[in-house]
Amino acid sequence: MLRAGREILARVSIRDEWDLVVARRRTRELGSRHGLSATAAEALATAVTEIARNIVVHAGSGEILFGAGDHPEGGVIVTAWDTGPGMRIEEAMQDGFSTRGGLGLGLAGARSLVDDFLVESRVGEGTTVTLRKWASARAGPRG
Repeated sequence: MLRAGREILARVSIRDEWDLVVARRRTRELGSRHGLSATAAEALATAVTEIARNIVVHAGSGEILFGAGDHPEGGVIVTAWDTGPGMRIEEAMQDGFSTRGGLGLGLAGARSLVDDFLVESRVGEGTTVTLRKWASARAGPRG
């Protein structure tokens, strides 16, 4: 999660499919600006798109915040949150799990594309997902 005192570089409200496009574009822009390779920026943008889609489908609306990475070589931290129905994390993180008949690749797929991934959720209260992608391939397993 973006910690208190860390500058928020951008904020995207998520309400519909168009907002997914905006979030994806903003992710690529900030990734490039904060040292991510084109491949790493695209991986992060794909992960952000999956999380944003979950917000639209399951919560109806939410917000995505972007901050500079806290790794010495740079990167991007993304925190997405909503006040939707929440979820049982262990169940939702299983490959193939879907409540809407999809492929069930959203959360697990997003996790595989970033260097650090954290989900916090309470049923009936909402969900917060934090993604980190480091600028250096040496900084994480998915450079």
